[in-house]
Amino acid sequence: MAVNMRKVAIVGCGRSGSAVSFALMQSGLFSEMVLVDSLAGKADRVAHDLAYGISFVKPMNIYAGGYDDLADAGIIVMTAGEPRLSTDSRMEYIRKNVTVLERIIPKIAEKNTEAIFLIVTNPVDILTYSALKYIEIPESRIIGIGTILDTARVKYLVGKKLNVDPRNVHGFVVGEHGKSEVAIWSSARVSGVPLRDFFEMRGYPDPDDFLKSVIKEVRKDAGDLSYRKDDTFFGVAMAARRVCEAIIRDEKAVLSVSSLMYGAFDIDGIALSMPAVIGAGGVECLVPVEMNDDELEEVLKSAATVKSIVDDVLGEAR
Repeated sequence: MAVNMRKVAIVGCGRSGSAVSFALMQSGLFSEMVLVDSLAGKADRVAHDLAYGISFVKPMNIYAGGYDDLADAGIIVMTAGEPRLSTDSRMEYIRKNVTVLERIIPKIAEKNTEAIFLIVTNPVDILTYSALKYIEIPESRIIGIGTILDTARVKYLVGKKLNVDPRNVHGFVVGEHGKSEVAIWSSARVSGVPLRDFFEMRGYPDPDDFLKSVIKEVRKDAGDLSYRKDDTFFGVAMAARRVCEAIIRDEKAVLSVSSLMYGAFDIDGIALSMPAVIGAGGVECLVPVEMNDDELEEVLKSAATVKSIVDDVLGEAR
């Protein structure tokens, strides 16, 4: 069955799924949205709540459904997952959400193997790689939300410090979406001016302590491993909307998504967040990012962290 790129499906209607649904409703990108949840009543309540506001946005058919309703969806956004309990270790939490994905993806695959899959659930790099194992589609069509939000946080904090528009701050956070992620300061720019030069222009000749505090703060948020905190689901919803915009409009936008690595920086066989060109077919290619030796060493350590988890958890998941 041919897919309808004006139709989006949200699988999982918790806080992050509901926020993503709201952001995509507001976007005007889609004419149809189906919400799916293991608790049918929850999906129905969210769908009705959104549908009552249709008169405020562009026309859209919003409804709760099941796996059959995913058959012609052009984009399927995966937000389903288990909350992290206070008693869960990091690995227990990861295993729970790999199990959720292992249960859901084959059911979707029975109905639709032509969609682009956007993985939002954490840990996003592990789950993006896991999805590749449970559905046979081109790797380009399985995208993790990655470090898009982390990159946006860095741009905001740097822009606030320098008193410039964050949209003019250009740089990336790469690697694992988590405590080992890396801010690539060496190639960061503010409207073409090297970041450190711009700091000096604004009266901050030695920004190292500030930059360390920025990545520490961003890593702390990312390392929580759960978008079900009270303070993060709006941000991830905006990040998901941004990826959908790039796909639907075939923007060829460069975004730091999580996708399968094929040897860049000698990293192979895992999903990791790196700048990539995103268009109508999903990930078109990775974009080389310049980094110094220290940053490269940190990125390789981050990749090793992800690989160790993949080797551990997916050995059990299979």
